[in-house]
Amino acid sequence: MAHNKVKFMIKSFENKVAVITGAGSGIGRSLALQLAQKGCHLAISDINEKGLKETVGMIQTPGIKVTSAKLDVANRDAVYAHAEQVIADHGKANIIINNAGVALGETIENMSYENFEWLMNINFWGVVYGTKAFLPHLKAAGEGQVVNISSVFGLIAVPTQSAYNSAKFAVRGFTECLREELEIDNCGVSATCVHPGGIKTGIARNSRVGKLGSFDKFTAGKDIGDQFEKLARTTADEAAEAIINGIRRNKRRVLIGTDARVIDSMQRFLPTGYQKLLEVGSRITRKG
Repeated sequence: MAHNKVKFMIKSFENKVAVITGAGSGIGRSLALQLAQKGCHLAISDINEKGLKETVGMIQTPGIKVTSAKLDVANRDAVYAHAEQVIADHGKANIIINNAGVALGETIENMSYENFEWLMNINFWGVVYGTKAFLPHLKAAGEGQVVNISSVFGLIAVPTQSAYNSAKFAVRGFTECLREELEIDNCGVSATCVHPGGIKTGIARNSRVGKLGSFDKFTAGKDIGDQFEKLARTTADEAAEAIINGIRRNKRRVLIGTDARVIDSMQRFLPTGYQKLLEVGSRITRKG
């Protein structure tokens, strides 16, 4: 019985067009700079116009076309309009990297629906909108990659991170399903789900900290951004390099950082037992 061979995906980044959300800082900015160096044209966006302008100014690669747009990924109409503008400006799109994201620390009991919806609209629906708006254009180009940024918190659940966990678990399921559908379709487009560990970016400083109840001891008198950066071991440049290698190799899952690999292994070997470890660790921390 003959089997149709799945088409090979992105062979080279030269003269491709990459669309990157959240490109005003962190991983998004590093992706833009590294892809430009590889000959990739760019359509970058961010809700932070100042950061986006700085990213554009940092791209010095000759012959690379760069367009930028202020974009709220939680606005479906705005994302679809952005997709149409990218095609008008560049003629095609080969890669969509749904990278924009925010963070929230709050217990389920105390969490406001406003905070929950704010995070889900950006971290989950922004990924859905970006994927669905650009997928037809990737197919039309004949070769392409959808890259959705989940997290290690899309592999395990952590106290006070229920909204973030919900979004990142959802991104993982959404992207893995998309990958299966695209491979069956054999259309020349694929999908990769990215699970970064602690990355030295501004996400912690741009996060919301809501009502933590008895978990207030974790943050009392502490700067969340400073605490996060002490734990984060991987740079945004290293993360971007891993993502680009993942695209080139058409990987289903990209784990970024030693912490991500450890957490992935912990989830595999202790699929429910890891929860007990986190519970014990939380009790010790709170008593301290």
